[in-house]
Amino acid sequence: MDLQEEIRKIEEEIRDTPYNKATQHHIGKLKAKLARLREQLEKRETRGSGKGYAVRKEGDATVVLLGYPSVGKSTLLNRLTNAKSETADYPFTTIDVIPGIMDYKGARIQLLDVPGIIEGASKGKGRGREVLSVVRNADLIIIVTDIFNTYQVDIVEKELYNVGIRLNETPPAVAIRRKETGGILITKMGEVRLSDRTIKTILMENRIHNADIVIREDITEDQLIDAIMGNRKYLPGLVVVNKVDLMDEGHLKDILAKKWIPVSAVSGYNLDFLKERIYENLGFIRVYLKPKNEKPDFDEPLIVRRGATIRDVCSKIHRDMVRNFRYAKVWGNSARFGGQRVGLDHRVSDEDIVTIYTK
Repeated sequence: MDLQEEIRKIEEEIRDTPYNKATQHHIGKLKAKLARLREQLEKRETRGSGKGYAVRKEGDATVVLLGYPSVGKSTLLNRLTNAKSETADYPFTTIDVIPGIMDYKGARIQLLDVPGIIEGASKGKGRGREVLSVVRNADLIIIVTDIFNTYQVDIVEKELYNVGIRLNETPPAVAIRRKETGGILITKMGEVRLSDRTIKTILMENRIHNADIVIREDITEDQLIDAIMGNRKYLPGLVVVNKVDLMDEGHLKDILAKKWIPVSAVSGYNLDFLKERIYENLGFIRVYLKPKNEKPDFDEPLIVRRGATIRDVCSKIHRDMVRNFRYAKVWGNSARFGGQRVGLDHRVSDEDIVTIYTK
């Protein structure tokens, strides 16, 4: 049987099987097999395609504008950045990846306008696989739709899910240690509703017959499969609804209730709020550099991600700075006192002031 046909049949069986305690084991086995077959198909088609979009990453982070054709992604890119993406009133105007840079609070954020996708993109329709491969390398995904087509959000999220991209999720708290012999030993910490039989079936469907598995939270079959596959991308995401200048107040309330962001790329409505949400979701913090015996440079902060260390700060300044590092002094929320002397592993906070001392 052809791989795509086999995948289709399994998808239908999962859809037609009611989920309950009695069917949990069977559905778990089907989902594990489906994930394995999808991965095989993706590898086979990627090898045979030879096509793709080459995008050079720039700036402090990369954000992808993703959605159906003709929802206003190109206009939005042009309003937010220095890009000049072609716009028109017919679909599929963008046939390549168009980059632009958005400067905000000292951060240089690369925005990418990718070709529009359609339902079935994860299976290769409309060069969907090539587009979604660009998305995997992003730091933030913005799903763009308009007020007339908000149903598209669910479809785009499904296409992302099918290629292993998990929006606004965290990796499941599951540790799997493979071993040579001894079978499967399952340790559950807290309430885990997945039965041992289902867990073992999913593991063995993925050719894991000897392993110690520790599950620290209640998870689903899908989350267990994600942990086994080990190639999922966990990315933050926003939903932007364009053309809201054409809608009534009732529709606006519905959009706000879903925590989607209403904008008008044409009029510029709410774009400042969108910029702020992009900045927040990228987890940026600002570090002000203070040369020895001089005042801090408050005009051009160094932009790093939340959780960054002095090592990250040094690496961003110059590639040789880590090798020549002696110590740093820090003023701000991360320091116990002003001018605290710290090492490379010290974590910085937003608006810290840092002086680096080198050999």
